[in-house]
Amino acid sequence: QVQLVESGGGLVQAGGSLRLSCAVSGRTFSTYPMGWFRQAPGKEREFVAGISNTGSLTYYAISVKGRFTISRDNAKNTVYLQMNSLKPEDTAVYYCAKSPGGRMFVPTTTSNLDYWGQGTQVTVSS
Repeated sequence: QVQLVESGGGLVQAGGSLRLSCAVSGRTFSTYPMGWFRQAPGKEREFVAGISNTGSLTYYAISVKGRFTISRDNAKNTVYLQMNSLKPEDTAVYYCAKSPGGRMFVPTTTSNLDYWGQGTQVTVSS
């Protein structure tokens, strides 16, 4: 069983920054492609950013490209999401998720994901 625990959410003014962390249990974290997703009230969960198991490949939603950066530290079993220049429309619950995909795979949709964290709230005020 794999457990994912997000942290780092909060309330921030527009233009500010936050860094989300996702700590993952298990001894094979370095083999997991990982992704960040978000869900705003009344909307479907959507892709934000994905990263391959080694961190060499990343992919971003158009809405966050250039403002958000996904990274990982395999020695710490943690994946991060650095969020800069935040906008009110970034307000959502943010989730990290693990994919069973293989090497060089980057999750970019809510399919092909087998474990999710509980989510962390990010609120951006105008």
